[in-house]
Amino acid sequence: MWSSVGTLAAMAASKSKFALKDKVVHPHHGAATIVKRVKQEVAGEKRDYFVLEVATEPLTVMVPIEGMEETIRPVISKTAAQKVFRTFREEPVESGSNWSRWYKVLNEKMTSGDIYQVAEVVRDLTYAQQLKGISPALKRMLSKARLTLSSELQFALDMDEEAVIKKIDRALPKVEPQED
Repeated sequence: MWSSVGTLAAMAASKSKFALKDKVVHPHHGAATIVKRVKQEVAGEKRDYFVLEVATEPLTVMVPIEGMEETIRPVISKTAAQKVFRTFREEPVESGSNWSRWYKVLNEKMTSGDIYQVAEVVRDLTYAQQLKGISPALKRMLSKARLTLSSELQFALDMDEEAVIKKIDRALPKVEPQED
């Protein structure tokens, strides 16, 4: 039996600053669109979920509406998108002698959900790749970072994928490999 306090809490939990058709960013899957709201029973408890359609792959993700603000964030603005491109002009961070520590830091940036940190990963790995080459694991991370970055920039700038990728490529500094 629901108490009036329980009913109020449930009603408050079902409210969200997000709505159907909103463009959002999931920290592990990148840009997505909220396509539907469903009620699902998980572990004997009925909860409301938003269904997200991920922009970069044929994937849908269900996110509980309660607490959604801790997982999902809105797509950045056009002004913030310009700041992302300024990130590419900052000095790249190199691996140094502790490659495993650098990989861990890059991985943390990738899963942070912060577009500027993902832009740093793209900048740093692109620089390393141009300078001396990178491992297959880092090539996969760079590919994922570029996809995550471009998917959000497509929504933010209202551009198609090809145009955004060209814009990213033009903004990234070009480095000539050093001769040994």
